[in-house]
Amino acid sequence: MSKCIWIITGEASGEIYGARIFSEIKKQHPDAHIKAMGCRELKEAGAEIIQDSSEMAVMGFVEVIKRYPMFKKIFNKMVARAAEERPDAVVLVDYPGYNLRLAKKLHELKIKTIYYISPQVWAWHKSRIPTIKQVVDRLIVIFPFEVDFWKKNNFHADFLGHPLIELLGEEKIDEARDPNKFVLLPGSRKSELSTLLKPMIDSALHISQKHPDMQFMIPAAREYLIPMIEDAIKDVPDKSKFIIENGRSVYWMQKAIAGLASSGTVTIQAAILGLPLISIYRVNAITYFLAKRLVDLNYFTMVNIIAEKEIYREYLQGEVRPEILVPQIEKILPGGERHEEVINDLEEMVKKLGKGTDIFAKTAKLICESAGLS
Repeated sequence: MSKCIWIITGEASGEIYGARIFSEIKKQHPDAHIKAMGCRELKEAGAEIIQDSSEMAVMGFVEVIKRYPMFKKIFNKMVARAAEERPDAVVLVDYPGYNLRLAKKLHELKIKTIYYISPQVWAWHKSRIPTIKQVVDRLIVIFPFEVDFWKKNNFHADFLGHPLIELLGEEKIDEARDPNKFVLLPGSRKSELSTLLKPMIDSALHISQKHPDMQFMIPAAREYLIPMIEDAIKDVPDKSKFIIENGRSVYWMQKAIAGLASSGTVTIQAAILGLPLISIYRVNAITYFLAKRLVDLNYFTMVNIIAEKEIYREYLQGEVRPEILVPQIEKILPGGERHEEVINDLEEMVKKLGKGTDIFAKTAKLICESAGLS
């Protein structure tokens, strides 16, 4: 009988990785039966979708609590299905709040789990370490320092390189940057757009006063986010300054001269592509209050955490307003005092992320071995 593998994702970045892992497993073992929790990317790759995840990309304690009934319903459904179908292995991609709970249930069912993209217990929630060691059969990490972290905690982790190195290497363009294009990257979640779009647009309008030829590109992470973006610029006097596109964020991170971004995976993408930007984030006040007491890091932007220095200036909560952001944006534009410094620092940081060849193929091979596919 062919082996059955599940791939579980809960948000946009994880689903992109999950889709590539799916494709590589099918290349290596065409007879493998792969099912997934995901949406567009995994479906287009050819996976059998057993649960749509399009509404599960929620960030923050309070935000998750508001949607708890939905999460509980989906969770119970997936556990019941796993108990009935008993897949040979389940690949859990990132999304720790949900996936670690699922890993516990799968462990109880004696179903093998491979966790891809380790929960960031080195930053917060160290209490999760014993659970991970108990319920995860194989851990694959995407940052080099995580190997040593897990070794110190008496657990083996595999590092094969950051997947974005391979993905973005396939999308490189041979074009010069346009000094009159600036990219706004508000995130892939509705909650991020609702809190970050307005200060981004307000900051862009301030920048355009000094740089009248500047256009602001807003690539929507998902098509269903476009109406939110259109609504955010409806009262802008000159809408021609803002260009909304469905996707193409990778293109504009290579073509634009600088950017303003939600702190998240997109900042790693921008770093790999050499884009100077400013990193911002806002969450519910209660979420921020709790996170501030739980997170043990000097920075909240992953690029800065890896580099151990503030390459991308980062601003949170009430700091996310034009009078603070615009002067810092001016510094990273051509001729600005930090423009060349940021570009050089990014090159050094990216070297730490590994070489960009066959990362997904190697990841798929480890997963197949764990699932009993020789």
